[in-house]
Amino acid sequence: MEDRNLARYERVYKQVAGLISATSHPITRMATMAALLHHKMKDYFWTGFYFLEGGDLIVGPYQGPVACLKLKKDVGVCWAAINRGESVVVGNVNEFPGHIACSSLSNSEIVVPVKDKMGQIVAVLDVDSRAFNRFEDSDRQGLEKLVTLIYQ
Repeated sequence: MEDRNLARYERVYKQVAGLISATSHPITRMATMAALLHHKMKDYFWTGFYFLEGGDLIVGPYQGPVACLKLKKDVGVCWAAINRGESVVVGNVNEFPGHIACSSLSNSEIVVPVKDKMGQIVAVLDVDSRAFNRFEDSDRQGLEKLVTLIYQ
């Protein structure tokens, strides 16, 4: 399964790269990436970005139900990814200490830090699924590669 999953991410990567080549604007690139991922990847319930702005995490481009507009500092999976400086995969969000439930329908989550050209974390890609244990290492690898396109 993992090889098929990586192959799918490679196809999505090529498609996103082609689409976003028209602009270097990161928000436009994020919006395109969120839309494509949300509609191409099975079981993606909420797909979007949160920006670090003035010490806060605020919602950016996304697909799915209405999101939390601002995430409480140092709480939840998004902040865990920022504070650890690495992607975080959670198989069951109900077991994650301090999980922020923007939707009670979300059961698993993956959060990938987004770095600018200077290597600083400026945002995160957050993907939720209704399925438990939806995300595996191939999802982490595929999404980490995809987010590098944003600030290229």
